[in-house]
Amino acid sequence: MDYIKNYSLDGKVAWITGASYGIGFAIAKAMADAGATIVFNDIRQDLVDKGIAAYEAEGIKAHGYVCDVTDEDAVNAVVSAIEKEVGTVDILVNNAGIIKRIPMIEMAAKDFRQVIDVDLNAPFIVSKAVIPAMMKKGGGKIINICSMMSEFGRETVSAYAAAKGGLKMLTRNIASEYGEYNIQCNGIGPGYIATPQTAPLREKQADGSRHPFDQFIVSKTPAGRWGEASDLGGPAVFLASAASDFVNGQILYVDGGIQAYIGKQPS
Repeated sequence: MDYIKNYSLDGKVAWITGASYGIGFAIAKAMADAGATIVFNDIRQDLVDKGIAAYEAEGIKAHGYVCDVTDEDAVNAVVSAIEKEVGTVDILVNNAGIIKRIPMIEMAAKDFRQVIDVDLNAPFIVSKAVIPAMMKKGGGKIINICSMMSEFGRETVSAYAAAKGGLKMLTRNIASEYGEYNIQCNGIGPGYIATPQTAPLREKQADGSRHPFDQFIVSKTPAGRWGEASDLGGPAVFLASAASDFVNGQILYVDGGIQAYIGKQPS
């Protein structure tokens, strides 16, 4: 058996939500390198346009759509358009998400609901929209971008942790309900990833020292560094490929070892 061929995504259509930039873009690039045709969406046309330009700069012909993934009618319309213009979705990556860092007792219920809507309800809506065609086709792959907050709590992220914990269980339930149709649904739980959004937390202080949060993360990570978005590419390709056909309902934490580590004893 040629095991390398098991990782090929040739002929597959991969839809990565919210993949104009950041983690979603890195995952899409890895899947394109493995042979997949890339489809992505974002909430505004200007973001889609920027995404198309970014993919073109990497030599990737991506198909971009404007879609609010919390709007079930909009999602169904985009799925129909993708099937007509590109093909049936073989691989879905539920990547679109938001976070609001607000202490729980200061957080308005509407803000809590918004995070739940984007980070949990949307993956339900989008998965629900693509599963029937996967069933008809005889298989498919769904990858939910969970988080270490699927397992841990932290200050100021009550809504995000609640949503990602729910997404972990949605992942397991999709696997349970549709595994018999050769549909595998797994999750990726990124650790702390160096992105433009986390750049302020990694800036040097005026005295040349590391930002306190940067020090905290590096000290808690056996790898001794922040992850790069590209670190998620290999795990994503694995979970999207035939190499993972008997892997279902699992969360693969790509965190540099944080969850395995109790931390150093103070000196």
